Amino acid sequence: SILGAGESGTGAALLAKAKGFQVFLSDAGSIKGKYRQVLEENQIDFEEGSHTFDKVLSAEVIVKSPGIPDTVPLVKAAIEKGISVISEIEFAYQFTKAKIIAITGTNGKTTTAMLTYHLLKESGLNVGLGGNIGNSFAAMVIDDPYDYIVLEVSSFQLDGIKDFKADIAVLLNITPDHLDRYEGSFQKYVNSKFKIIQNQTSDECFIYFADSVAVQEEVKRRNIEASLFVLSLKEKIESGGYLDDEHLVFNIASKAVKKYKIPTEEISLIGKHNMINTMASVLSSVFMDAPLSKIVQAVKTFKSAEHRLERVDEINGITFINDSKATNVDAVYYALEGISKPLVWVAGGTDKGNDYDQIKSLVKDKVKQIVCLGIDNSRIISSFSDLSIPITETTSTDDTIKVAFEAAQEGDVVLLSPACASFDLFKNYEDRGRQFKASVKKLKEQFNNTKNQVA
Repeated sequence: SILGAGESGTGAALLAKAKGFQVFLSDAGSIKGKYRQVLEENQIDFEEGSHTFDKVLSAEVIVKSPGIPDTVPLVKAAIEKGISVISEIEFAYQFTKAKIIAITGTNGKTTTAMLTYHLLKESGLNVGLGGNIGNSFAAMVIDDPYDYIVLEVSSFQLDGIKDFKADIAVLLNITPDHLDRYEGSFQKYVNSKFKIIQNQTSDECFIYFADSVAVQEEVKRRNIEASLFVLSLKEKIESGGYLDDEHLVFNIASKAVKKYKIPTEEISLIGKHNMINTMASVLSSVFMDAPLSKIVQAVKTFKSAEHRLERVDEINGITFINDSKATNVDAVYYALEGISKPLVWVAGGTDKGNDYDQIKSLVKDKVKQIVCLGIDNSRIISSFSDLSIPITETTSTDDTIKVAFEAAQEGDVVLLSPACASFDLFKNYEDRGRQFKASVKKLKEQFNNTKNQVA
């Protein structure tokens, strides 16, 4: 049985059918049209709107979509009955011969997965990209066409693994997030992330960011079998990578290229956190035997994902950056830290109980005006009102862009990095980011028209 008919559930159903299993898919909600069409075309038995317990629980294995918690009655009943409940990545893993690079972390995993895929592809390797990033891992391995697969994996996906093993596991950071799924326990969330290495041996690599306190403490507590490679922005690392002035420096004793440097100015991504992501991607690619010359070339040509420190445009010397995916304070910290120019900071939305103290000194040093794009901005206003920085409130991206543009001067950056969820005014963070970009485009057209009329 398969629970959930999203990308992962539908992919698991297709894989199960292709491998000769009897498949029944059950979704408590309504199934999106494109997925329903796939299920119907492949003659897969399914139901929507509710679960038929007896039918679901007659299975030997249940593949559960990551969005469904273990606490729902149907999953509890399955576990009590002794049915194996696994995630889609666990199910798919047994059907691939590809080498796997699995990337997790509270922030940065999408960028790192996309960059790693880009480096391997540009190096001429036969590589696929999937997991939490969009393409179902299960659907990717039906014919098993790839030699290498880069997977973005979430803690929810890792919760349902038993035998899944990555040739290279990457852990970028751990900060409090999704604690509602982990009974409010940060340690349970940490344990979930560390499942990425539970089956690794000394033949596999574990790349982790040592400056993340939660990661470093957990590594010290554990007796890890995998070969360890460390990333740091603060310390010089003997085995791994680190930031040294204007270079990323790599030390890999086990490889023919023992030490090499990449100038940070040659890297297309913005911000120190993206130096971590880049180091993880470069190391992963080197371990997959991609040629260093091709890797260095590909680092220059990578374009960041939409809504993640995405450079939108420039109007009259003012740069607009869309970082709408920054829905927590930690992500905003990296954005503020990574941009050296004076900032007009666009923040706000649905506050998730944020602690703004960790970014207060950065805001004081770098931000000349705060524009709150949200319905209730009281938390942001009370947190920063003592810094004597002007704060303006808006409820549309058009107004936001106009206010920000007027507050900025040539050489400044207008940064949308909200620290909050988007559901007060937008459908989701993508909708917020796209509306922001549309408003920038509109303002640029107006500005150019005015300039031409004056000329």
